[in-house]
Amino acid sequence: MKSSYIEILDCTLRDGEQTSGVSFLPHEKVVMARKLLGAVNVDRIEVASARVSDRDKEAVAKICHYADRLGRLNSVEVLGFVDGGQSVDWICSCGGRVINLLCKGSLKHCTQQLHKTPEQHIADILQEVAYAHERGLSVNLYLEDWSNGMKDSPKYVYQLMDALTSPALTSPAQHSSFNVQRSTFNVQRSTSNVQRFMLPDTLGVMNPLQVVEYFRKMIKRYPDVHFDFHAHNDYDLAVSNSLAAVLSGARGLHVTVNGLGERCGNAPLASVQAILKDQFHAQTSIVESQLNDISRMVESFSGIAVAPNQPIVGEYVFTQVAGVHADGDSKDRLYYNELIPERFGRKREYALGKNSGKASIVRNLEELGLELTPEQTRRVTERITELGEKKEIVTQEDLPYIVSDVLKHDAADDKVKLISYFVSTSYGLKPGANVRVEINGQQYEAGATGDGQYDAFVKALRYIYKKYLNRTFPILANYQVSIPPGGRTDALVQTVISWHTGDGHLLRTRGLDADQTEAAIKATFKMLNIVENEYKSPVSQ
Repeated sequence: MKSSYIEILDCTLRDGEQTSGVSFLPHEKVVMARKLLGAVNVDRIEVASARVSDRDKEAVAKICHYADRLGRLNSVEVLGFVDGGQSVDWICSCGGRVINLLCKGSLKHCTQQLHKTPEQHIADILQEVAYAHERGLSVNLYLEDWSNGMKDSPKYVYQLMDALTSPALTSPAQHSSFNVQRSTFNVQRSTSNVQRFMLPDTLGVMNPLQVVEYFRKMIKRYPDVHFDFHAHNDYDLAVSNSLAAVLSGARGLHVTVNGLGERCGNAPLASVQAILKDQFHAQTSIVESQLNDISRMVESFSGIAVAPNQPIVGEYVFTQVAGVHADGDSKDRLYYNELIPERFGRKREYALGKNSGKASIVRNLEELGLELTPEQTRRVTERITELGEKKEIVTQEDLPYIVSDVLKHDAADDKVKLISYFVSTSYGLKPGANVRVEINGQQYEAGATGDGQYDAFVKALRYIYKKYLNRTFPILANYQVSIPPGGRTDALVQTVISWHTGDGHLLRTRGLDADQTEAAIKATFKMLNIVENEYKSPVSQ
């Protein structure tokens, strides 16, 4: 396909607001409109449906005022209806200049919803267009349900289009004014009187092959007309259908941020932009580095979360998980494609989990400016893999705490080792713990109950130290649980425990783990190894 310019109409503030449960406040619409026009630089925005509410009227007026100061008032469009001029008047009262007039693009909608003949509906449309022009509005025309119209009643679609594109089809006498205060209009037609014909797949029923077929028929019959395509995503084909329309001659595409819209939504702005540029080499006005920001803004205002794997704007789409991918990226970008994260205001990340491998961890360490020996890296990798087995994802912000925890404590030198343990809790019964430990090469086992799982665990240890070793077990002085500062997830729990030792000193140890009880157990065994290394002779009870 040869390079061409494709207009982008963002419908988030109108069609996107038809998402179930979504209703934007006037100031939210204004903020999003400013971002879309001023930063993302879309060609056009559709901001509301005429006559819906006073709140929408306030929003449209403020958006039009902003756009006028920006010199882009003609980029603000409002959906209007064939309603005897009421939509036209509403838009004019807001300061708007463009109406997207909704007419029926299928015979079924015309006859069964409007209860009118095609001729009657055409006459009404012509009269509405003429009045809009008299009030100074530019007119774009939606052919609602056009996809079903082309399937079931193509003759009707052509009849409608012929009437709206013929140079001189009817005489003024065939049409009356809307009321006695308004003049009778000259409704002689020319293709220039409707700027764009917008062809919607209203119910999302088309596939790309049908889009190609129907668009080529329209363009062959009306070669000088500007056609937009408006896709819905009911079969998850909105993006594919949009690109098929461009391939077949569409000059404009309708999108929404994050794919918001009625039922399954519309074609997502970010995905359409990326494919237009990378696959078709088409030109658009979009500033790609702003796509993530507008996505986050709309996510916040709509309350509809973006799926973490949604292309371009999802949280994890630029995160490599497999260690082999991180290794390949370090060897001449073997796992890169044209979707470079920096292009969209993002950065590539390397997940830390069970599949990370050494390469991912090394990449994260490098970004943090940390240099470890191969042996230290191996130990950190083992610890992250251990967390990954618990289905936890560790962030780069968590990594320094893990490194610190691992390097400060070498389990290979431990004299006190946890062999196995089992803790339980049940309704109406005290929590219990069974523990097996190794102390200086000798294994011991005990069980106990307590006020909590960790309390039962410590009581079992106390029993071992008293019965088998005849030694005093340190007394717990303080117990604190927190998420490590700076971490972005709850993958790690930090437990800090203070102990009174037998010689009257206060000893503080820390444990990190995904599970609070296990973090406390790690802190406990660090304490026991410190005590064991300092132990000289038995202390009598």
